[in-house]
Amino acid sequence: MGTFTAQLYEKYTPMTVSNFVALAQGTKATRSPKTGKMVKVPLYNNITFHRVLPGVMIQSGDPTGTGAHDCGFTIRDEFLPGLRFDNAGKLAMANTGQPDSAGCQFFITNGPMHEWNGKYTIFGVVVEGQDVVSMIDRGRVRGDKPVDPVKLLGVTIERIGPEPAKKRK
Repeated sequence: MGTFTAQLYEKYTPMTVSNFVALAQGTKATRSPKTGKMVKVPLYNNITFHRVLPGVMIQSGDPTGTGAHDCGFTIRDEFLPGLRFDNAGKLAMANTGQPDSAGCQFFITNGPMHEWNGKYTIFGVVVEGQDVVSMIDRGRVRGDKPVDPVKLLGVTIERIGPEPAKKRK
């Protein structure tokens, strides 16, 4: 349906951004849906937006397209008071509803969702192409499953500017 660009909040959510980038580039092992073994492959290539809540969000990151895939690991939550679901375009990690349960699935909001503050790690924001997110969001659904799921062909990571300074322990 088109291309969108997100700015990742590496300075504020470094573990989450590092996880997302490594999965996109295939440098972090994730569970293969075919073999169950941990493999290093670009995870976000040629998968679907498997979950859509019209007017709310679109979700991807599951190579099975079911939303039930166990990617073989979880990451810690990184909640910051200033990162809020106050408008469309927030890029965040999906989770099971339990603390520290995010892994490889992510979503992009299509409107404010204040009740999600402090429940999902926001690790970026769409800076170009929110209209594409909105088009995906307007597709026909049966429950929260798209009737004709849109493909995420791939994720390209481009660093702009220097890496953030590492905090001293």
